Amino acid sequence: MDYLSLFENDFLVLMPEIFLVYAACFLLMYGVLVSGAPEHAYVTNTGFLVILSLGLALLLLINGPVTDMLLMYNTLKVDYFTFYVQAWILIIGIGVVLMSFDYLKREKMHMYEYMVLVLLSCTSMLFMVASYDLIAMYLAVEFQSLAFYVIAASQRDSEFSTEAGLKYFFLGAFSSGILLFGSSLVYGYTGTTNLSDLATLYTGFESLNVASGGLYVGLMFVSVGFLFKLAAAPFHMWSPDVYQGSPTTVTAFFALTPKLAVLALLTKILYVGFYDIMGPWQKVVMVCSLASMVVGAIGALGQTNIKRLLAYSSIGHVGYMLMGLASGSVEGIQAMFVYMVIYVAMTFTTFCIVLSVRTADNKPVEYIHDLSHMSRSNPILAMTLALTMFSMAGVPPLAGFCSKFYLFFTALSSSLYPLAVVGVLSSVVSSFYYLRLIKTLYFDHTNTVHSYVSLDTEKAWLCALSFGVTMFLIMYPNPLFLASHKVALALCALIR
Repeated sequence: MDYLSLFENDFLVLMPEIFLVYAACFLLMYGVLVSGAPEHAYVTNTGFLVILSLGLALLLLINGPVTDMLLMYNTLKVDYFTFYVQAWILIIGIGVVLMSFDYLKREKMHMYEYMVLVLLSCTSMLFMVASYDLIAMYLAVEFQSLAFYVIAASQRDSEFSTEAGLKYFFLGAFSSGILLFGSSLVYGYTGTTNLSDLATLYTGFESLNVASGGLYVGLMFVSVGFLFKLAAAPFHMWSPDVYQGSPTTVTAFFALTPKLAVLALLTKILYVGFYDIMGPWQKVVMVCSLASMVVGAIGALGQTNIKRLLAYSSIGHVGYMLMGLASGSVEGIQAMFVYMVIYVAMTFTTFCIVLSVRTADNKPVEYIHDLSHMSRSNPILAMTLALTMFSMAGVPPLAGFCSKFYLFFTALSSSLYPLAVVGVLSSVVSSFYYLRLIKTLYFDHTNTVHSYVSLDTEKAWLCALSFGVTMFLIMYPNPLFLASHKVALALCALIR
């Protein structure tokens, strides 16, 4: 048998991932050969090559020969759900590399490896989203985690970055062990790891008079492993320290891409493989959603460090997204993806502005009061950040309000009344620290702390695009709703 022809279509469908792997190998060799170039030039050149690679992979993804296919012995699945999430991963990866140029130069981080690690982590997340088997899922998650451990500790002259990398490594390894143990329990009780086979086995499972405790424990451990990766409460303890210690561009990357990829993979596993035993995992997701919204709202109240504030804000947003996952309906998945895209746009804008502001001694801002003079030094940027904070708080008629309203409505329609009530209350509480940041921008003018804004071209375009998306969705959200509805239908079509 000609095995090459047997897998020919599989290789064609996986062309974006294969191309990125080869690009990473080439860029590693390129970085070694030109690392002696002066004045940070080789890092910038590597970054532009990474952007080119991610852009070409996006074109390969858009022009893929197959739109719906099982491949590699049913371990990977390509459909519109996979395509949509992978496209956003590549777009976010391009944006993160663009916002990193000026920061790496100012912080004297002359490391081309940083760019290659971003490329490798994006590649791993493409495999994650396409996974259709617990073994493939675990391997892709570990591929992603290894890149993240290194990139969190990439600022070698900072003890905070080293601490962040170590904390992320130990807690990430612990969560990976939980995930692997849960997968092994599921395999031990069923004899299969394929999501389609699991769905077939579990059809009408709750009506059968068999011992199901081991399966429920395995499913719980799988869910907890992913919730660790999402930094959902009560598994969030690593998130504020890692966000604070990592370089700011790495923090932005952690706040954006893993949330999208891990949540999409968790949604696929729970809905496709375990939909017929929704009761156990729905309870776990509901508890984590409630805890994340409460911890995100209350934990951020006493924060003065900007990155820790954004870490708790991210925990709260994960809680809102888990509300859509817990609903168990097409509308819930649609609302979750609507919220996810708006969250990505708002977070991009926030980090672009935070990266652009520096103190009088040309150091990155660390505390909220460092932004006290932005309304005078750059009123347009201050207004942009203020509107983004209003949107994150859910003030109507901004895009953040529309996404939260849709999620709350979905929770009510699924009879998840505690989630909707706690969501509204936590949104009100979280408005306090968003409004406090806006007050700092416009009304706090200290004599000791001065800040100025140096917005480079890359971040200016990124900030304009992300903020423009947020404003556009206020006036015309229909394309996002239609795309999210199509994603939800593609996922629900896989449910047995």
